[in-house]
Amino acid sequence: MSGAIVRFAPSPTGLLHVGNARTAVLNWLFARKNGGKFLLRIDDTDTERSKPEYEQAIVEDMNWLGLSHDLFARQSERAEAHHAAAEKLKTSGRLYPAYESADELERRRKRQIAAGKPPVYDRAALNLSAEDRARLEGDGRRPHWRLKLSQTKVRWHDLVRGDVEIDTAHLSDPVLVREDGRFLYTLPSVADDIDFAITHIVRGEDHVTNTAVQIEIFQALRAAVPVFAHFPLLVGSGGEALSKRLGSLSLQEIRNDGIEPLALACYLAKTGTSDPIELRPSLEALAQEFAFEKIGRAPAHFDPAELKSLNAKRLHSLPYAEVRDRLAALGIPATEAFWEAVKPNLVRLSDAADLWTLVAGPVAPLIEDATLLAKAAELLPAEPWDDSIWPGWTKAVSDATGAKGRALFHPLRLALTGRDSGPEMKKLLPLIGRARAMARLKGESA
Repeated sequence: MSGAIVRFAPSPTGLLHVGNARTAVLNWLFARKNGGKFLLRIDDTDTERSKPEYEQAIVEDMNWLGLSHDLFARQSERAEAHHAAAEKLKTSGRLYPAYESADELERRRKRQIAAGKPPVYDRAALNLSAEDRARLEGDGRRPHWRLKLSQTKVRWHDLVRGDVEIDTAHLSDPVLVREDGRFLYTLPSVADDIDFAITHIVRGEDHVTNTAVQIEIFQALRAAVPVFAHFPLLVGSGGEALSKRLGSLSLQEIRNDGIEPLALACYLAKTGTSDPIELRPSLEALAQEFAFEKIGRAPAHFDPAELKSLNAKRLHSLPYAEVRDRLAALGIPATEAFWEAVKPNLVRLSDAADLWTLVAGPVAPLIEDATLLAKAAELLPAEPWDDSIWPGWTKAVSDATGAKGRALFHPLRLALTGRDSGPEMKKLLPLIGRARAMARLKGESA
């Protein structure tokens, strides 16, 4: 599959959500594994709902995820190619004018349902004579244009679903051009796929029926038909549909929630596959493991808790050099020693700001055993301190008081941090320093 060209084609009518992102990730990984190219195409033919701020947000989200594109296009700038494709279909008789209003079509649909018939367009417009069309247009009717389907079975081998067959005799001839001359999604998508020599179309299984229509358009335009791969959609952790909740799962919100881009990419790449959902060191490593054969037929489950767990593992693996500037942006004048102390306790990077207060204060100590703390303050060694201070000091306190285990360590942690859990004290105590430690042992906020 060397030389494969794929495309991710979001509409700039809203923010990218996890469903979009999964499509983008799978396309990008397939292209990279096969030495191919990745096209980011902005499908902005819906002029009423498309917004430049959404396009900008899409580009920012893609950059954040690390999904660089080799090619870029906007459908709104390719109207000439779309019109040329429409004219070709008209000339060949595959695109025909229809004059029914929306109300007329709705009444006809209701009559079909009442009669127990499938609500499929009856192709009445094909029976109109030239005089009929002239009369309708003289009355002010403007046609919309429908694709004349072959009414045969369209077959293809899907890289995820296997052999697929759709009988277009059971479909309505789809409208490709509105009364006002604007295109619907289908024809511009095919025309652009042809012009950019798209070899593989990788998308959700909600497009399967649409694929049969598009294959007929490719064939009618005498173009090579791409290879298709339709993967199951994301559902919630309990199997519930995500469609009505995706607004709350936008990439922007996920990013603001502190999710690391590689953690999200790994999660979206592996969920719904035969591979375990595990962290990988890079997108390139993920690409080398990609295979359509690994994608299951069952819906893929999106579990925010599982994603957060993967995110924590990503943070735990990061060296200080990769987070130094990000910590500074959070207002943390942190050192490598601080990062190494706190990163095992992080779920989000922003959690580091909270843990920084354990070092810089103020911490309100919690006093559980005043007698023990008084002896601990007596035995607190002089600085300088390193990682050996905590074990040596706590042994001395244990020897002097007889306290061991939880009875020893818990009162000390509560006094020094105001919390009953947190970073490893061996690494944290040298960062707190002797002056703050002494004050906290005495019950003073510091």
